[in-house]
Amino acid sequence: MTLEVNAQVGERVFDDLVASLEQPVSLNPGRQLDSPEIIRGVSTDGLVVVGDASQALLDLPRMRPEVVGQVKLCYLDPPYNTGERFAYYDDRRDSDAWLADLKSHLEDLRPLLASDASVWVHLDDSEQHRARVVLDEVFGRAAFVGTIIWQKRLTRDSRKAFSSMHDYIHVYAPAGPKAWKRVRNGLSDGGAFANPDNDPRGPWRSAPMSVQAGHATLSQFYTVVTPTGVKHDPPAGRCWTYTEARLAQLVAEGRVYWPRSGDGKPRLKRYRSESGGLAPFTIWTASEVGDTASAKKALLREFPAMAAFDTPKPIGLLERIVEIATNPGDLVLDYYLGSGTTAVAAQRLGRQWVGVERNEDVVDRFVVPRLVSEYRSNPAGGIGLSRLG
Repeated sequence: MTLEVNAQVGERVFDDLVASLEQPVSLNPGRQLDSPEIIRGVSTDGLVVVGDASQALLDLPRMRPEVVGQVKLCYLDPPYNTGERFAYYDDRRDSDAWLADLKSHLEDLRPLLASDASVWVHLDDSEQHRARVVLDEVFGRAAFVGTIIWQKRLTRDSRKAFSSMHDYIHVYAPAGPKAWKRVRNGLSDGGAFANPDNDPRGPWRSAPMSVQAGHATLSQFYTVVTPTGVKHDPPAGRCWTYTEARLAQLVAEGRVYWPRSGDGKPRLKRYRSESGGLAPFTIWTASEVGDTASAKKALLREFPAMAAFDTPKPIGLLERIVEIATNPGDLVLDYYLGSGTTAVAAQRLGRQWVGVERNEDVVDRFVVPRLVSEYRSNPAGGIGLSRLG
């Protein structure tokens, strides 16, 4: 699915913008959402919308009907309502007004979501507990998948009673966690696979064939006899994963490995070709995906003459989210785009995307130059820019 535009608009060259970051150029404020300006390529597989999320979410279905029901991932990193004022945005609002906007935006988002979509809402302790209630109201309690704890800092802050070092990312899937698990991608499985017995199904590794006995049936308690005649009962407090009949079938299919030269307890052969990746943990460390300090340093390297964006997210964090929640060609939406990290990650990984950012100065200074730079490294599709009139 490509967000089509009039190809006659042609390619716009933004090299002067990138070379003159200290003097942002105009973003053509007269343009409407239905007339994006192409800044790279000949289409808008990626689209930056300059405007408020409330208006963008209402206008997108009307002006871009092809996005309705197509958003596979919506990642949201809204102002946290911390009570602080930052260089590029004011993070001080009445809590009820903040929550009302969150709910209104989520309700307007729903028609845009694909049936197997997921919504990731990134917050800190300021409002996350109240936001969870709103998310339950909009999507239903059964849509809750999990909460990721992201280690956002490594240094200690002694100004408060506790030194906060993490954020929350609440994940909801309207289809429910079981259905979403079938379409989400696991993390890369770096485990060792081998094929010592020349199994025609290819490299494999083994896994235990016993599970906790809390919900077991009687058919899972029996004595296993190995090929060498050794007898094994299930370990204490556990039962066999499969019934005796199913184990016999797996043995006949050559899918059971008997360690200790045939004397050991049975283990299931799991093949590399069947691996769907590892289930992500709910704790993501800075060493895995980066932290706020590393994200700031990366931005400062890109824009040394600029005041640092206050709350950037590391590219590693967004790449992991995009890789888990989508496949190449899927559509990603972020209507609190900020410095543009979600769009950069989606562009880099071959996804289509729409990003909405209300601060024109932030789009000028950070978003467009970052996307132009990324496009040079990974040219795919095209990038457009539109302003809500």
